[in-house]
Amino acid sequence: MDVSYNCKHPRFKNWNSLTRKCLLLLVVALFLRVLLVPSLSVFGGINRILIASRSLSLGSDYGVRGDKFLEVPQIVWGLNNQKIAFARACLTARLLNRTLLVPSLSASLFYKEVERLQPISFDKVFQFERFNSLCNGFVQLGRYSDLRNQTGVYELPKGSGRKWTPDRDLDQLRQFSKDSFDQYEVIRIVGKNPFLWHDHWPVKDYAKVFECLVLVHDIAAEADKVLSKIREVGRKMRSRPESSGNNVGSDSSSLEPVPYIAVHMRIEIDWMIHCKKLEQRSNISQICSNKQEIMERVGNIVGLRKPAVVYLAVADSLLEDSSILNGWGQGLLPFEKKKLGVENIYSKHPYLIQSAIDYEVCSRADVFVGNSFSTFSSLIALERTQKMNRMGVTSSCGKEVRWPSYAYNIRGELNGPQKWMTNMSDPSLQASSYGTNMISCSSL
Repeated sequence: MDVSYNCKHPRFKNWNSLTRKCLLLLVVALFLRVLLVPSLSVFGGINRILIASRSLSLGSDYGVRGDKFLEVPQIVWGLNNQKIAFARACLTARLLNRTLLVPSLSASLFYKEVERLQPISFDKVFQFERFNSLCNGFVQLGRYSDLRNQTGVYELPKGSGRKWTPDRDLDQLRQFSKDSFDQYEVIRIVGKNPFLWHDHWPVKDYAKVFECLVLVHDIAAEADKVLSKIREVGRKMRSRPESSGNNVGSDSSSLEPVPYIAVHMRIEIDWMIHCKKLEQRSNISQICSNKQEIMERVGNIVGLRKPAVVYLAVADSLLEDSSILNGWGQGLLPFEKKKLGVENIYSKHPYLIQSAIDYEVCSRADVFVGNSFSTFSSLIALERTQKMNRMGVTSSCGKEVRWPSYAYNIRGELNGPQKWMTNMSDPSLQASSYGTNMISCSSL
């Protein structure tokens, strides 16, 4: 036998012994290195690579730093403008690879009289811990008590005016994401409120932040009370003998709950002034809708099951027309807060909480109908689009779906309202922030 393949040959005895000793020493050395110098271990090296890569990639899922923070001005305007501003602040912090210091919201609604704004803590409206749990790895909120105050605060002034373009704004943010600013524990943005910042993020990024906003239990319980009253009215309506003649379609059953339609009825004084000016500036006629047009289009929704309760989400204090309950078609029973008997639930809360309750009631309706130039309506349509997408539905065209939304200011099929799904592939939130008449029944 060839000795080159015989491991028992004498010439290999010393070699095998030496090899075993070397291997044993190598194993011991590696063990001691991991045990005594973990920062230099293979796993430590991998961790450093992961940390470096996540700080460079906006699309990373490894999270953001918890020891560096971004501070923003008090968030103002209406509830949904504030939600957009908050999401924009979160995404700005994400771009800078920083944790957003929990911002102050505004309970009152004053557009220009900033000194009269009533601040309200974020965790009085939304669940702080729940937000961080749901958005873990994407964006993160921190408290001021988390600060170590070991460095000064660096102020980042936001640009303004026509010369301050989105490109210049993005370039500025990228500059502040570089290592040279890591020495500062806090970067504080000064200037205009976050809702007016330039938009650099796709709809899907905003939607992910919105999904993490969960109302605190006390507010959610108030919304549940309103929903309970609506369902109670529906049960009474179903039990009436005359209601059987209003049923449409063979699928109606006495065992099924009466559906409720939530209509975000924008006919308040301030809205009618705003929308008419907007129509003149933009040369678009599909923005304002009067009471008669809204009632007619809601009644013409194709496939709508009747009888149905119609909940009218309207700002009563700004309402010009007190006859909004009159003139609805057969099989539609309209209610607003006073007639429903829930006015006391709303009246004890500031504006922001009232709006949050109405938002919840509208978002959970069997059918939602709103105005595509309203931020309130637009974000509800977005949320309901997300619900459908999670069920595998990307289009409501020509079919019945759960969570349908419509825009009454745009004429759709058979003089009904236009079916409405948010374009989830849109590169910015422009359409939902400021309104559009370019809506469709598809989210693609």
